[in-house]
Amino acid sequence: MSSDRALLPAIVQDASTGRVLMLAWMDDEALRRTRESGEAWFWSRSRQEYWHKGATSGNTLAVVELRDDCDGDAILLRVDPAGPACHTGAESCFAPWLWRVVAERAATRPEGSYVASLLDKGVAAAAQKVGEEGVEAVIAAVGDSDERLVEELADLWFHSYVLLAARGLDPERVEDELRRRHAEQPPA
Repeated sequence: MSSDRALLPAIVQDASTGRVLMLAWMDDEALRRTRESGEAWFWSRSRQEYWHKGATSGNTLAVVELRDDCDGDAILLRVDPAGPACHTGAESCFAPWLWRVVAERAATRPEGSYVASLLDKGVAAAAQKVGEEGVEAVIAAVGDSDERLVEELADLWFHSYVLLAARGLDPERVEDELRRRHAEQPPA
């Protein structure tokens, strides 16, 4: 690590969507490598070495713009990502915790994983589970306790995430659609 400059937090943002993808650390050398290559380089505090994001995964970050904050103690990288930014397979390290788990299981397919086994059966099997859980949530809503409804909705949300993973989609797409619909609604 360069002794010329302390490590600075580097906030990585998707240049086209504005979504925050990850936080990493940079010093002068990481900045130099980033500027020269046009792709993001960071300092890995755990490995104590420079890290070219995507060197092994192929999920590189093409830098569109570099900005310092007003105090010069943080860096913003606006990037064009070539795949997910998070090591779990999620588009963002700031995705909901459940999505990070599902995305990681989809990416690694660990033996004995329920998510992996359902994904291995294909989109139709994942979609069928969403349908089953939706019906169970409706039944619980009209005839069971609040606790039972919560349990069934948890199953529905979980299986919805698995279905998104089966289709290769991120839940941010669903949130974007809901934001779009909300913006189109007239004020109440």
